[in-house]
Amino acid sequence: MKRKLIILISLLSIVLTSCASKAQPSISGALDDNYRNYYEVFVYSFYDSDGDGIGDIKGVEQKLDYIAELGCNGIWLMPICPSPTYHKYDVTDYKAIDPQYGTMEDFESLIESAHSKHINIIIDMIINHTSSNNPWFVKATDYLKGLSVGDEPNPADCPYVNYYHFSKDKINNTWYPIEGTEYYYEGSFWSEMPDLNLADEELKAEIKDIMSFWMDKGVDGFRMDAPLHYEETDTRFNAAVLNELYGYCKDIDPDVYMVSEVWASEQTIEDYYTSLTPSMFDFDFAQGEGDIIMTAWGRESASSFVNKMIDNNVARSANNPDCINAPFITNHDMPRVYNAYNGKQDKMKIAAMLLLSMPGSPFIYYGEEIGMMSYGPKDENKRLAMYWSDKAQSGMCMGPADADKDINQKCKPVDKQLKDKDSLYYIYKTGLQLRNNNPEIARGNDEILYESSSGNTVITARTWEDKTVFVIYNTSDETVKVPKSVISEYLSSKGLTKDVTVTGTMSVSGDGVKIRKEEIIIPADSVAYLK
Repeated sequence: MKRKLIILISLLSIVLTSCASKAQPSISGALDDNYRNYYEVFVYSFYDSDGDGIGDIKGVEQKLDYIAELGCNGIWLMPICPSPTYHKYDVTDYKAIDPQYGTMEDFESLIESAHSKHINIIIDMIINHTSSNNPWFVKATDYLKGLSVGDEPNPADCPYVNYYHFSKDKINNTWYPIEGTEYYYEGSFWSEMPDLNLADEELKAEIKDIMSFWMDKGVDGFRMDAPLHYEETDTRFNAAVLNELYGYCKDIDPDVYMVSEVWASEQTIEDYYTSLTPSMFDFDFAQGEGDIIMTAWGRESASSFVNKMIDNNVARSANNPDCINAPFITNHDMPRVYNAYNGKQDKMKIAAMLLLSMPGSPFIYYGEEIGMMSYGPKDENKRLAMYWSDKAQSGMCMGPADADKDINQKCKPVDKQLKDKDSLYYIYKTGLQLRNNNPEIARGNDEILYESSSGNTVITARTWEDKTVFVIYNTSDETVKVPKSVISEYLSSKGLTKDVTVTGTMSVSGDGVKIRKEEIIIPADSVAYLK
């Protein structure tokens, strides 16, 4: 059983004053459970340890301190297995490291180093499809090519023939011919990504063996790629597959974590929670038209944001009481946050505050914390090299070969933002450390105590076990005063007479919440916590 040390090093309370968000948060451990702050890494573009311009596993290990000091205690590694493409979402060998990224020994060293810093590692598990160069597919199609006319495939002769979807009919435009045969195969994403048949028991046994292999290497869980497409439009089947695989992994390690990419409506996401797997990415709040970006723009109110957040969490919990929401703003398949706001720093800061205020395990796409941009619809342009410095230095990656070459990042690089307490980086760092030091932020359930008539100011009581933090939102561009009785009356109803203090503030201006005798003074464009 892998280590699961409980880090209960006195959870320090950060009391931040009017310039609180300008102060560097302390670095401390968080509770060692599956509520974590995750950092999504595209290894190819992150950090290069050997000078070839391509990021690698050793490069990730060399930047563990950066990730930890930001406040993240979880890393999602995008695909790391051998693949013919730069993105590696078409796997040829599920039990190896792509040579561009290093060796299995490098990966084992990364896991050991990450665990020593109380960082969990989850990896992409791509089982909707493989590469067309995968030996499973090559053997299956070679077998079909060797059949005589009129012969039916026999899995006893070639079990791989049941690993994929084959048909003598071209069912639709996502089915492709196998040259020299009368057969077609399904490739819903691309002709070179043949779809797997997850109804086949031998294939599922292979997948379980693969997951066991990586858990034995020390990984703490999996990001499940594209379960919406295991069987198109068949939620019950897909949820059952997730549930079976999760149950298998939990038998190996009861603390294993799984988060799934169900890129769909809120209702569909809720349906997938019947799988009893812990997390689905919160697509409803993500992307350019999602609630985080719309609220930061001022096109949705704080009241709408909070009420929807609460309603969604209640609905998901009805299907899985142990669910852990996985909120994010953008990921590797979407234009970056910079693009959504045309580079407006204040809007990116508000979006970060909103994300980091949400219950669950937030996911941050590498470079989001400094405001990196993408360009156009090409996937390669969404996965550009991490902007460590505007000067040539070791470790800098070239980024994907087919990315446009004339894209210059307009944000300040990491090395400059680390020296600027007013930077976007420090908003992320403040918010993440507050989550680490106040576990009820991630784990609690909300009760709304106050909503302004404009809807731009909201106060909730978020409670987990016997701990309550008061979450204050002000998405207006003005300082707001709220009667202190909003909180004191709530405390009185619980039989408590204690006074509250400011635990921390994230704000565009850098000002913090102030508490006067009869009122709470809340700066514009801010999220704060009181205890």
